[in-house]
Amino acid sequence: MGEHPYVLLSCCISLDGYLDSAGGERLLLSNDADFDRVDAVRAGCDAILVGAGTVRRDDPRLLVRSEERRRRRVAEGRPEGPTKVTLSSGGDLSPEARFFTAGDGEKLVYCPDATVPGLESRVGSQAKVVGLGAEVRMADLVADLGSRGVRRLMVEGGGTVHTQFLSAGLADELQLVVAPFFVGDSRAPRFVGDGGFPWHAGRRASLVETRAIGDVALLRYALSERFPG
Repeated sequence: MGEHPYVLLSCCISLDGYLDSAGGERLLLSNDADFDRVDAVRAGCDAILVGAGTVRRDDPRLLVRSEERRRRRVAEGRPEGPTKVTLSSGGDLSPEARFFTAGDGEKLVYCPDATVPGLESRVGSQAKVVGLGAEVRMADLVADLGSRGVRRLMVEGGGTVHTQFLSAGLADELQLVVAPFFVGDSRAPRFVGDGGFPWHAGRRASLVETRAIGDVALLRYALSERFPG
């Protein structure tokens, strides 16, 4: 069994804590300078994870955008981009999603054992489907990634996945970017849902950095003793 990966959560929210609008069109919360910062963080990770809802809703490519960063990774003997990881309970993932079609790197889909046959028939030619028992638990998923050599995992959402990692106490770091506007619609997806979180009024998270990046604010929190420095 490999070492437990360092888990970094990355997220951009509105001033009122939303990840997106309630409509069908994706809401751009961040700016170009912060997109480039996120690209640099991504390039430093071994794997990047989003939930199936994010794959369906945002259709992300999850690639390293900078050619220089891709070249640097290859020069270090690594693939051009991190391994792409998602998880699905019911297996509702399209083989046409850019998660599967963009990039030549490794792709992993975690699911309950019962969902494995259906997912393998749908996306098995494009990704490795991994059953994790009766249900997918984040601790088991992280342990399996560790056994595959993943040392640094970046989690980019959505809210359900953030909630699962945070409430399970599996996050080592949170990079939260706040956009300077409100969404104002309770139908929109939130950064996290209800849960029992290890950080509360009696145990506050450690704020280690604040930075203005154009018109957005980056807040970095150390969530475990594994946070460097």
